[in-house]
Amino acid sequence: MNTLASSKPWYRERWPWLLAIMPTVAVVAGFTTAWLAVTSNDGLVVDDYYKQGKAINQTKERDRNAQTLGLTARLVPQDSTLYVNLTGRIETPGQLKLKLMHPTRAGDDHDLALLWDGSAYKGTLPVILGSAHYRVQITPEFGDWRLTGEFRPGQQVTLSPHL
Repeated sequence: MNTLASSKPWYRERWPWLLAIMPTVAVVAGFTTAWLAVTSNDGLVVDDYYKQGKAINQTKERDRNAQTLGLTARLVPQDSTLYVNLTGRIETPGQLKLKLMHPTRAGDDHDLALLWDGSAYKGTLPVILGSAHYRVQITPEFGDWRLTGEFRPGQQVTLSPHL
């Protein structure tokens, strides 16, 4: 009776390789996660979160003032120009501030100055890549009200106070 087993080297067997796959994948995934954590900027956490939390009441007061005045604004983008028609019981301020805020990337936020041209407020739209929707906020240069809403590039939108 001859019982010679085949003596292949270990690296020619499939079981060591199958057992090594999962730890190898875990190590590669760990390095990938560490690389993403180091190189990407989350930009979502603010240093003065407590101050911003206290400012919420002031923000709501500005919304109530806009509602009391019956304010609405119509945003009409044409080419690279944005026209804003403001209606309500208010004297026409000389300049409005418009903020376009990207929902996730603070680096894609834009601030615009809207100037009165006799019939509407007018400002230059920045180049917006992609089809993301933006939060938009309009406030007077020196005032105590604000209008907010959603803005998609190339579409008209009506802003109103939100309580």
